Amino acid sequence: MPSDQSTWLVAIPQDGDSEGVVEELSTKLSQQSRSFSRSNIAQMSIPSFKTGTLESLVSLSEELPKQETTFTAVVAKIVDTLRNLLNNDPSKLSQHILVNEESVDEYLLGGWHWNEGRYGVQRGLREMVDVLIKEMTSIDNVMKAKLNNYNLAKGALVQLQRKKTGNLSTRSLADIVSKDNFIQDSEHLETVLVVVPKNQVKEWNSSYERLTTMVVPRSSSVITSDEDYSLFSVIIFKKVHDAFATQCRERKYVVRDFHFTEDQVTKEREELDMADTTEKELWTELLRLSRTNFSEAFQILVHLKVVRLFVESVLRYGLPANYIGIAIKPEPKATKRTLTLLQGHFSYLSPRSKGATASKGETTEEVSGEYQTLLDQEFFDFVLYEVPWIVN
Repeated sequence: MPSDQSTWLVAIPQDGDSEGVVEELSTKLSQQSRSFSRSNIAQMSIPSFKTGTLESLVSLSEELPKQETTFTAVVAKIVDTLRNLLNNDPSKLSQHILVNEESVDEYLLGGWHWNEGRYGVQRGLREMVDVLIKEMTSIDNVMKAKLNNYNLAKGALVQLQRKKTGNLSTRSLADIVSKDNFIQDSEHLETVLVVVPKNQVKEWNSSYERLTTMVVPRSSSVITSDEDYSLFSVIIFKKVHDAFATQCRERKYVVRDFHFTEDQVTKEREELDMADTTEKELWTELLRLSRTNFSEAFQILVHLKVVRLFVESVLRYGLPANYIGIAIKPEPKATKRTLTLLQGHFSYLSPRSKGATASKGETTEEVSGEYQTLLDQEFFDFVLYEVPWIVN
């Protein structure tokens, strides 16, 4: 059963029975459901590609589903990137999920044509598929590299921002302490900054002088406090620094490794400004690239699906390789009825479509091996593949 969250691409032989098929289907679908819009069905152009050998067609028929899955995943990742960049804002997302500056529905249902200028049909099908794979792989690689660069820049910015907004155990102290909090120009003494949990302040005040030898008595002074911690300065001899730090850690005090300099505040502010500027530049670049590459990748995906429509049609209906394509956007609540209508309308194709899996004199059970992939697919008298609504 085709999904109710996709646009259906249908292919049938182009012959006398197919004349006016889009108009007929549109009328029937409108009669079936008053809410069905005639703009939700349109004819698609399926070129007459070079068919090649039966063996090559069967090989492509087995390979193309895997490539479709890969292509769809690339397009979906681009959509996810846009969604994340735009904070999951549907109105903003819709402004960037465009194909050649038109909506996906307009692209698929606006009289779709094969891009002959870009993918000349003089190529063989194998070469055509290889070109599409190469282009999609290139887009995927570029997107991965750009997204990685942006994530690194964003991570660096978040880290710097946390230094400004975290609690005393993690945030930067450059804008909290001052020169007066430190002993200056001493050969043997140093000031150590210790972050003490609020519920251990009393313990700190009564015990810090005995944590190690060579702690200057009555040198502890509270600098500031937040909801969870208090920041103390204490003077010790440099030679006992490591031992003092070890004793602090054992009591869950946090010794902050901070060396005061006059330009520290300015330096950290400049680092934050630079990180913010870099993140914004890369955000803008990634947004622009994602918008462009969505358009490119979606077109490549649809072209691959049309190749698959053609390959399956040749295997099912044979030559001449002239087929009509139809794009249908079914109503989600009427999917089953729409499929039943299509099956009834194209029932005249049944004798031809059955011949796709068994030649004269063969039973279905006798057909296996290279044709097994065809047998495993959901089978209708017409060829049907889907373009999922990955932009929803």
